[in-house]
Amino acid sequence: MITLRYVLCDVFTDRALAGNPLAVFTDARKLTAATMQALAREMNLSESVFVLRPERGGHARIRIFTPSKELPFAGHPTLGAAFVLGGPLQSELVNLETEAAIVPVKLEREGAQIVFGWMTQPLPAVSPFTATTALFDALGVRGSALPVECYDNGPKHVYVALETPDEVARLAPNLAALAKLGELGINAFAPTQQGWKTRMFGPGMGVNEDPATGSAAGPLAVHLLRHGRIRSGDEICIEQGAEIERPSRLYARAHGSPSRIERVEVGGAAVVVGRGEFRIRDDASTQL
Repeated sequence: MITLRYVLCDVFTDRALAGNPLAVFTDARKLTAATMQALAREMNLSESVFVLRPERGGHARIRIFTPSKELPFAGHPTLGAAFVLGGPLQSELVNLETEAAIVPVKLEREGAQIVFGWMTQPLPAVSPFTATTALFDALGVRGSALPVECYDNGPKHVYVALETPDEVARLAPNLAALAKLGELGINAFAPTQQGWKTRMFGPGMGVNEDPATGSAAGPLAVHLLRHGRIRSGDEICIEQGAEIERPSRLYARAHGSPSRIERVEVGGAAVVVGRGEFRIRDDASTQL
């Protein structure tokens, strides 16, 4: 019998039962990929993280699974894993090996408690998005105030700029039509008095609506910098998740110029809300 311990945390929030929930399996050395996928399906969260020994000089290697597939990188699992591992490691900098890249996470503490983290994300590749008519029809909008482009930093995200946060809040998209656009995160956003309001729909990724999307926050800052809405290094505050009763707050910075992005950072808080364990037979992972 194998005992597998996990930690539940809420990410991109400073209070329990908000933000984006995450399961972190702290020792996955005995697990096959099929077992990791089965456990992620059992948890039924947007993502679960499995911690392994490092292979490329980082503090730990992590594998990230949705209930249906593995992701090379995702934001809230990386930040949440850094919060969980940062205490035992007693380090202000946690380097996590994802399938996409080694992601450094700088942790901020108040006494012994970790209260905030900044991760340096993989630089996204940018490409035009041509299926705008189908996208706008599925979202129920007339168009976008900025060019619609696709950003790839592991997952792929597309951005639609609306004029007001109320327009974003009122969206009731055709999820089946969005799913036909492929494995994409569809991000609608608009400016607020304090920053930006976003919603992310990802039915093609297995997530109808995500409460806090760290992998989308960095590219949003890049998108805004590339199109002259912010300056290099400006810190933006992103509100997400209110419509599904998981209010979240993310922070992002893009450094460089509109033609050459040099660094992308995404930050936020996280809180541990529970711990548990699975007990499975020794041969279960080889049977899956």
